[in-house]
Amino acid sequence: MEDWIILVLIVLIASLLQTSTGYGFSIIGTPFLLLIYPAHTAIQVNIILSICLSAFMIFKIRKEVDKSLLIRLIKGSIAGLFFGIFIYLFLDIRLLKMTVGALILILTILLILKLTINRTSNRDFLTGGISGLLTTSIGVPGPPLLLYFSGSRIDKTTLRSTTLAYYLFVYFASLVMQISFGGTNKETWISSLLAIPPLFAGIILGQLFFKWISQKTFRIITYVILIFTGVYLLVTSL
Repeated sequence: MEDWIILVLIVLIASLLQTSTGYGFSIIGTPFLLLIYPAHTAIQVNIILSICLSAFMIFKIRKEVDKSLLIRLIKGSIAGLFFGIFIYLFLDIRLLKMTVGALILILTILLILKLTINRTSNRDFLTGGISGLLTTSIGVPGPPLLLYFSGSRIDKTTLRSTTLAYYLFVYFASLVMQISFGGTNKETWISSLLAIPPLFAGIILGQLFFKWISQKTFRIITYVILIFTGVYLLVTSL
C-alpha cells in the first residue's frame, strides 16, 4: 500500500513537470521508481506512462511541432535505440550512468556560464542518436535534448511540443524492443494502470503552470533538472 502511495506521488509530480516544461517525467520519475521497483520494471513503467502522457498531450500541441527537427531527431534515434537495447540486456549500466552523469554536470555548468550551441542538421541527428541510446538502456531520453535545446536557446513552446512528439516515437520503439528482447511482467502493467489517474491530474495542472512560466524561469527549471539528473546518475553508479 505504501508503495502505491509513493507511486501516485511520483507520477503526479513528474507529469506536472513534464507537461509544464516538456521535460522531467523520466528524469524525475525513473530515480524514484527505482526505489520501489527492480530496475527493468521501473524503466518499463516509466516508458509506458511516458507514452500515455505524450499521446494525450500531442493532440493539443501538434500544431506547434517543428516537423523538420522532429524528423531529424527520429532518424538519428534509430541507431541509438539498437545500441541502447544491447546495453539494457548485456552491459554494465553503472558505467554508462557514471559517464552520462559526469557529462551532464559539465555541460550544465557550461550552459549556466552562457555557452551557446549553434543548431545544425548533423547535431540534430547526433542528439537524437544519443537520446535513443539512453531511452532503450535506462529509459531517460531527455538530457541530450535538454542540453542541446537550452544551449541553442530554442523557444519554450516549440521545445515542449517537438520533444513530446519525439518522445511518443522513441518511447514506443523502446518499449517494443525491450519486450521483444527482454520480456515484461505483470507488475509492470498493473502499476502502470494504477498510475494513470495521477498522470492525468499532473497533465491538467502542468498545462496551467505552462502559461505562467517565463522563458527565464523555464531556463532555471531546466538547469535544476539537469543538475539533479547528473548527480543522481553519478550517485547511483557508485
